[in-house]
Amino acid sequence: MVRRTGAPRLDFEAAAIYEYPEHLRPWLDDLPKHPGVYVFHGESETMPLYIGKSVNIRSRVLSHLRTPDEAAMLRQSRRITFIRTAGEIGALLLEAQMIKEQQPLFNKRLRRNRQLCSLRLNGAKPEVVYAREVDFSSEPGLYGLFSSRRAALQTLQSLADEHQLCYGLLGLEALSRGRACFRSALKRCAGACCGRESEEAHNERLMAGLARMQVICWPWQGPVGLKESFGEMTQYHIIHNWFWLGSVNTLDEAKTISRAPQGFDNDGYKILCKPLISGQHDIVELAR
Repeated sequence: MVRRTGAPRLDFEAAAIYEYPEHLRPWLDDLPKHPGVYVFHGESETMPLYIGKSVNIRSRVLSHLRTPDEAAMLRQSRRITFIRTAGEIGALLLEAQMIKEQQPLFNKRLRRNRQLCSLRLNGAKPEVVYAREVDFSSEPGLYGLFSSRRAALQTLQSLADEHQLCYGLLGLEALSRGRACFRSALKRCAGACCGRESEEAHNERLMAGLARMQVICWPWQGPVGLKESFGEMTQYHIIHNWFWLGSVNTLDEAKTISRAPQGFDNDGYKILCKPLISGQHDIVELAR
């Protein structure tokens, strides 16, 4: 790495502001160095251009890359607004909710997925089940969260390849009774289909492979409040069945939240599972 010497170091914020289109500069002054969500608005009052989150709103807004797509968004932007949160968890939850509800033009992720599915063992054979039919927050024995049946079966196939499992026993291809599968002759299946190994040994490897993908059931009887603080700001994120119901400043305000869980939320689960299970945050059980 070559380090330049002798030249004055430009102030990052001054340089970033200089790069911004003139019409957006007045909106930069109020951006806080605080966690939260920021929004680029265009001409429309109902559909924003872009919604993002950061642990430092000001720094993130100023550091947007100047790709062609980014330049197009900045040209269309007319104002920038923000909502502060008490930390990264709150920012992630709020960003996910706002993107799903408002469908910003330049966001390409966190869209609502109506085909969410998982793998469930039917005996020793995995089957694909859908969140619209099964409550993923309470159904035991689910493995993986997938955007489609095809994605679930591709993951199962990769697991079979990794652990020399039989496609036939997993339901991935037809299997003739008493005959070895095609992959067995290629030494890609350990032979549970033809007696070269026991089905018990086959299923043990299957369970070991699935274990790292297991979906954790909601471990409380009802809703909980997860406490998060930044400086003088504190919020309690109210969660039930991995679904974020909203955030309040005090637990006494939790009863004012009228939002109810609206099915299993894949994004909420991914955001909340580790913080809730890790024991690193204050969790308060709430009366139902």
